[in-house]
Amino acid sequence: MDPARRVVDVAIVGAGYTGLWTGYFLHRADPGLRIAILEAEVAGFGASGRNGGWCSGLYPVSLPRLAAAHGPDQAVRQYRAMHAAVAELGALISDEGLAADWAHGGTVSLARSVPQLDRARAEVAEAREFGFGEDDLRLLDPAEARQRLAAPGVLGGVFSPHCAALHPAKLVRSLAARVADRLPIYERTPVLAIEPGRVRTAHGDLRTDLTIRATEGFTPTLQGETRTVAPVYSLMVATAPLTEEAWQRIGLADRETFSDLRHLIIYGQRTADGRLAFGGRGAPYHFGSRIRPGYDQVPPVFAALRRTLHDLVPAELTFSHQWGGPLGVSRDWHPAVGFDRSTGRGWAGGYVGDGVAASFLAGRTLADLVLGRQTDRCTLPWVNHRSPRWEPEPLRWLGANLGLRAMTWADDRERRTGRPSGLARLTERLLGR
Repeated sequence: MDPARRVVDVAIVGAGYTGLWTGYFLHRADPGLRIAILEAEVAGFGASGRNGGWCSGLYPVSLPRLAAAHGPDQAVRQYRAMHAAVAELGALISDEGLAADWAHGGTVSLARSVPQLDRARAEVAEAREFGFGEDDLRLLDPAEARQRLAAPGVLGGVFSPHCAALHPAKLVRSLAARVADRLPIYERTPVLAIEPGRVRTAHGDLRTDLTIRATEGFTPTLQGETRTVAPVYSLMVATAPLTEEAWQRIGLADRETFSDLRHLIIYGQRTADGRLAFGGRGAPYHFGSRIRPGYDQVPPVFAALRRTLHDLVPAELTFSHQWGGPLGVSRDWHPAVGFDRSTGRGWAGGYVGDGVAASFLAGRTLADLVLGRQTDRCTLPWVNHRSPRWEPEPLRWLGANLGLRAMTWADDRERRTGRPSGLARLTERLLGR
């Protein structure tokens, strides 16, 4: 870190999407601000560069839960803001000429069992209760669902246009290069603690009026933040490029992202170079919120992902890549963006794996909050939301891993019996979903 630049107006901790977009929008609004972005590794090292490439309008808190806390109108506003963020990010990528392999093809979730079909119908019915129409979410009959993705055993599904596929690492590195033209990004500069008026790093202190924490799944590495979010690992595999003949059988003609309605989350996309990139949960939570490079590689989970994709896709598949990493989950599964002027602290995160569009919206919102702008974004329900802290260990370890096992068991039981799992509903309530 340049000693001459160790005093700034705004220090941003974390050079993933949240931190980069915050810096981008702050500088665009006020080029005179002295801003520095600090990153322990390289820009995009975390979930921003390793995610499944879904820029989705999904929000992890249900409409009824949001409505119970904030009223139905506010719940709809939050969802509409997420939907708009997808289109707005796509427009900015085009305007700025950022690399992203962007394809706004929507997302399809297949129902391949009676309980999954029941969940699809319930999801659409819930959306209708809050005024979301066919243009936001629609139920697919078996033929329509198979046209999107020709998986075996399809009974139906749901489709939403509010999702785009992209190459996450291309986007974050392209964005970082654009931001670095305008303000400094200090890579390989681990932050040890955020304190009033300063940020302590491994290479010295940075004096600052305002500090933004944008560390997502790596938040527990900061002093005093061990229980703020739980770093939950998500793993991925990718195939070699498929032939055009194979794609004719599979579908995904618009590069729709895809999943099904099982309890243990899976997600996939057709990449711009003709691969299938596919991921899901299944890796364990590690005691004490530990994060280690070795945790990115869990051979049994990679094997399970390959089996699942073989089961979904009617084509011969050869796998070429596998990787993983942590994402941030708050105790109530509620993302948040906030700023406390009295302490000079801002934060955003807890995206629960749906952070590409959410981090874009968060960066714009943080810029508004820091600059004191009274925009509609600043009154959304997630602004200044405070999630409860996770339980101390060993309760955190027991709860997270038992929840993971329960969802796996629930999916297995539904496959065997054809009946919905009461265990899944109980687990979701216990985890605060």
